[in-house]
Amino acid sequence: MADEVSPPPATEVASIATPINLILIALFMILAYYRLTPKTAPTLPTPPAPTVFKTFTPPDLEPYNGRNNMPVYLAVRGRVFDVTPGRNFYGPGGPYANFAGRDASRGLACGSFDEDMLTKDLNAPLDTLSDLGDEEMEALRGWEERFSEKYLVVGKLVPVDSVEAKDATLVEKL
Repeated sequence: MADEVSPPPATEVASIATPINLILIALFMILAYYRLTPKTAPTLPTPPAPTVFKTFTPPDLEPYNGRNNMPVYLAVRGRVFDVTPGRNFYGPGGPYANFAGRDASRGLACGSFDEDMLTKDLNAPLDTLSDLGDEEMEALRGWEERFSEKYLVVGKLVPVDSVEAKDATLVEKL
C-alpha cells in the first residue's frame, strides 16, 4: 500500500487577534464613533441691536457720553457719529472725553480739546462756525472724513427750537 495517499498536512489557522489587527480595529471603532456622533452647531455671537437714524438736539445728545453703559456719540457739522468703538479715546477718561455727547465741531476745527470750545448752553442755537478760517474749516473736513470712514452715522444734530426737533419729539411719543 505504498500507493496510498497521505492526507494533506494540517494547516495552521491564523488568529484574528494579532496585535496589529487589534490596533486597527480599535482605530476603526474610534473613527466610526467620532464620525457618527452628532456635532453641535457652532453658536454665533448675538448681533448688536440695530441702530436707527435719529434726530438729536444738544440736550438729547448729552447722555450719550459713555457713562452709565451708554454708547458714545459726538456730532461734527450736524452729523452724529457713534464713536463707541473708540471708547478709550472718546469715553470717560479718554483724551477726547469732553466731546462725548456734544457737538465737537469747533474743538476739532481749532485743534483744541478744552472745555471752552464747547457750547455751554445746550438750548442755545447751534454753532454756525462762521468765524472759522479756511485752515480751520479744512482741518474740520479732515476730521469729518476720518469719522465717516471709521464710525457709523447714527443721526443728525438740530437746534432745540427747530421744526425737525419738534417732529422728532412727536414721533417718539407715538
